[in-house]
Amino acid sequence: MEFLNYAFMQRALLAAVLVGITAPAVGIYLVQRRQALMGDGIGHVAMTGVGLGFLLSTSPVWMATAVSVLGAVLMELIRWYGRTRGDIALAMLFYGGMAGGVMLINLAPGGSNANLTSYLFGSLSTVAPSDVTAICVLAAFVLLVTLGLRRQLFAVSQDEEFARVTGLPVRALNLLTAVTAAVTVTVAMRVVGLLLVSALMVVPVAAAQQLTRSFTVTFVIAVAIGVAVTVSGTVTSYYQDVPPGATIVLLTIAAFLALTALATPLARRRARAAAAARPAPDPAECAVPGARGAADEVGV
Repeated sequence: MEFLNYAFMQRALLAAVLVGITAPAVGIYLVQRRQALMGDGIGHVAMTGVGLGFLLSTSPVWMATAVSVLGAVLMELIRWYGRTRGDIALAMLFYGGMAGGVMLINLAPGGSNANLTSYLFGSLSTVAPSDVTAICVLAAFVLLVTLGLRRQLFAVSQDEEFARVTGLPVRALNLLTAVTAAVTVTVAMRVVGLLLVSALMVVPVAAAQQLTRSFTVTFVIAVAIGVAVTVSGTVTSYYQDVPPGATIVLLTIAAFLALTALATPLARRRARAAAAARPAPDPAECAVPGARGAADEVGV
């Protein structure tokens, strides 16, 4: 436990716990909406914000937050109005965000692509005190939205038409979900990295769904998996000197595979138990009809 003696590891572990909580908390709604790759697209857009932060000598985290929120809103507008060419517009937004980040950081004084590495794949030693403050504030916003509006967000994620009929502001809630996902991406980029954050938003939820279909239980299990893999990946990265983002994602996939292997025999056992508990059919219902009489042979 000597790693707790280092200030940078204390900051990294605090950030890891917050990322482990917030990423699955938002991801469960994205999975329900079948937008599992939305976090990946926002991560591409956030690269422009990071590059702009370096260029303007401001906080890359806050600048990435502003740019990614704008990108998430544009993604929702394209989804509403894009129709047939919406996928092309989204592709240009994603790849333009990545290219813009690379270009801006190279234009920044003393900037180079090496500065992007810690934001793309995560880094323990570069989590500064100002980053921890920003992560705490942003994580509080994410939890406030995902827990405080969980019923409304779940209703919209399940069936937009039904939610609209019940009087919920569907478009406003969709925008709020997109903005919350964008904020989560910037929360996680210092630990997991922009290119890998989508996995932490989706895979823990998919792993939890192997064991249960209840929203509340899935939420709790997914958050528990998220915290476990982020903390384990951070500690492993310290001892083995490996990238934290890649380590965390690989541990997340390993958890998914383990729960999938565990869920298969459990599902079979439940099916056998349900079949055994089912009442036996009435023998009279299974009786073979008797021989047809002469009257039965007469056509109508």
